[in-house]
Amino acid sequence: MKAMILAAGRGNRMRPLTDQTPKPLLEAGGAALIVHQIRRLREAGFTELVINHAHLGERIERALGDGSVYGVRIQYSPEGEGRALETGGGIHRALPLLGDGPFLVTNGDIWCDFDYRQLRLADQDLAQIVLVDNPPHHPAGDFALRGDRVRREQRQAEAEEQEQGHDLEQNLDQERERERERERDQEQEEKQEQEQGLERAQWNAEQRLTFSGIGLYRPQLFANCTPGAFPLAPLLRTAIASGRCGGLHHRGQWLDIGTPERLQALDRMLRKH
Repeated sequence: MKAMILAAGRGNRMRPLTDQTPKPLLEAGGAALIVHQIRRLREAGFTELVINHAHLGERIERALGDGSVYGVRIQYSPEGEGRALETGGGIHRALPLLGDGPFLVTNGDIWCDFDYRQLRLADQDLAQIVLVDNPPHHPAGDFALRGDRVRREQRQAEAEEQEQGHDLEQNLDQERERERERERDQEQEEKQEQEQGLERAQWNAEQRLTFSGIGLYRPQLFANCTPGAFPLAPLLRTAIASGRCGGLHHRGQWLDIGTPERLQALDRMLRKH
């Protein structure tokens, strides 16, 4: 199985550090962020890697070369300076390099002790994503996890319930015009109210978690996409809505290195070990 490291982001919040250095090459604990990722992927058995790049991408290629020094083989998917394709578009562009089977994708600007060997894609699933506890800078989270299934966001689910409830009420109004069906309609309405109340209670009990940027995908997830810039999240939501997205809750360490302060914090943490 191949793995892809996303390394095309501009890293505006990291400026001025990223004015001359691509974000994945910023160092913590004596090594570039992307090198930490490469080493962890190699430890998990991933030796065929694809890396996309845009901002200062040639520097990434010069720094990493063909990957042989790290015991891997690296292919590059350049997107052009200043033309990053977002997560979905970047993966879609790299599909010819990733092959016909499932592939792993991870962000190049995170640090995580997740063991990539834990990922397992169910037969009918298009994706399996890794969720983590919500960090202070993203307290609302992204998705809910019930068992090993990723669920819709709570707000989206509630909006759909309201729409369905409105449609249901219209149907019931029509049926109530028929005297002989009045009793049946009343029972049906009570049952649906109970089910909706149970669903809301389940949503309230479920914790929303944050998408880590790590996922296992089938190429078919991108089957209806066209070349260009587009996000990954809508594709995941479609897979979730159809029940074809699995998930794992990683309770270990995970850091989104999005600011100089977080980079410094990671550097201090790694140098203590």
